[in-house]
Amino acid sequence: MVPVQSHRQYCLTLDLRDDEALIREYEDFHKPGRVWPEVIESIRDAGIVDMRIYRAGVQLIMVMTVLDSFSFEDKARKDSANPKVVQWERMMSRFQDVDGKTEASKWQLVTSVFRLSEFDDCHRHRDDPCHGK
Repeated sequence: MVPVQSHRQYCLTLDLRDDEALIREYEDFHKPGRVWPEVIESIRDAGIVDMRIYRAGVQLIMVMTVLDSFSFEDKARKDSANPKVVQWERMMSRFQDVDGKTEASKWQLVTSVFRLSEFDDCHRHRDDPCHGK
């Protein structure tokens, strides 16, 4: 019997430079077939099951679904030892508004303030003990 892996999710944000031409170019680099295979391999090898990047204006929102074994520290350590990933990140930095931030801190981890599943045990009636919390 194969053990079932559990997953966690993280959300991170990063700002792009406020330049429409650069933003279009950044998005083009992230289309299917354009991200370097070594970058995709490093993402998967780190235990990232799914990664999505959304954009709202100049803000990028990354949602990562990861295995329980995933570690930001391990991913950063392995990436810094991978010349192709370092080259990719250096190339991407020209699109990103990250002046003064290190490679490890350019993506900012978002704090969760609401999770619907936390209300699964609450009944939807006014006399329920969860009502009004």
